[in-house]
Amino acid sequence: MRQRHTLHPGDLSPEEISAWGAITASHRAFASPLLGPDFALAVGVVRPDARVAIWRRDGEAVGFLPHHLKASGLARPIGAPLSDYHALVSKAPMDVRAGLAEAGLGALRFTGLIDPLGLFERTVRTRATAYVIELETDAEPYLEALRAQSPKRFKNYRRLQSKIAREVGELTLCAPDRDPQAFAQLIAWKRDQLSRTGAHDFLAPDWTRQLMENLFQTQDGDFRGLMLTMRVDGRVVAGHFGVRLGEVYHPWIASTDPEMGAFSVGQLFLLQAIEAMPGLGLRTYDLGPGHDHYKAPYALTQQQIGEGTAVATGAAGWSSRLGEGAWRLAGAGWGPVASQVRRRFETISDLEQTLGGQMRGLASAVAARGRRSGVEIEG
Repeated sequence: MRQRHTLHPGDLSPEEISAWGAITASHRAFASPLLGPDFALAVGVVRPDARVAIWRRDGEAVGFLPHHLKASGLARPIGAPLSDYHALVSKAPMDVRAGLAEAGLGALRFTGLIDPLGLFERTVRTRATAYVIELETDAEPYLEALRAQSPKRFKNYRRLQSKIAREVGELTLCAPDRDPQAFAQLIAWKRDQLSRTGAHDFLAPDWTRQLMENLFQTQDGDFRGLMLTMRVDGRVVAGHFGVRLGEVYHPWIASTDPEMGAFSVGQLFLLQAIEAMPGLGLRTYDLGPGHDHYKAPYALTQQQIGEGTAVATGAAGWSSRLGEGAWRLAGAGWGPVASQVRRRFETISDLEQTLGGQMRGLASAVAARGRRSGVEIEG
């Protein structure tokens, strides 16, 4: 007999946390820090609306789906859009659509699905590539493979590194870096970058900044924040901040000093970060999806993630089914533009917890699109 219940992550019992962790540990595809109970618990501290649906068979917890539930009955991955990966973490096959209905969810909208059991196979509409750095042993064989793959690129990196040494100073990596001023600098550079490019500022809401601050201050245990910085004569010029679980690191923030843009310090930083992985106890440096031109040259491993919507069976799925149909109708003939609009709206909806915040986000998106199109937006 299958049973389910839904609760806030903070109300998970030690037995449920242990069962969830055991499932993620048993399958390599679930190894990301974003897929286990620790991330759900961290998000739960800053988001009262965080939920976890749990499915049981014969009293044993066999499936976990951390999420936020919208008024329409649409569920979104917990911590979105920071949850670059998300999953229904299950130890056994199950009917996803029926399971969503059992949990009182109309639908689940996903954009970075990890699905090793193929539970969502029929609901994935498109796939994207995520980039992963995986070390077998030492870093040098990996770096040598990168050099062999792109000798001209790495020759240019050596030239840039020598140029920096002559004109600015010696590059050094600080790993880990626990300097709060450096952390604040990476955040400030990222927010400036988001503003310049017209992307929605995912660091504007209080909950995202508090989540990262909490993780930055957590320096013990398998699950914690990790910041790496590259410095020139003590001055931070590039860095990453994200979350690690054991041997796996997933950065959220990649920032560089705009004044050092001509020196490609972001690329030079990644080379030093790879070299530092063994000393940090890292085997996996998961760069995630997007920004292919930046990530692909460093990632000898790639994985496919899914985007789509799983709609619940029966009455629970009707309103969500209508909403999904409206999106498709609105996007008919618009191609990539409709997809971009939808993703931007989803990001704003995920981040902003108030109607006022959502309206401001939409207004900012319209203004940014006008600036990129060379159109003056008044008001």
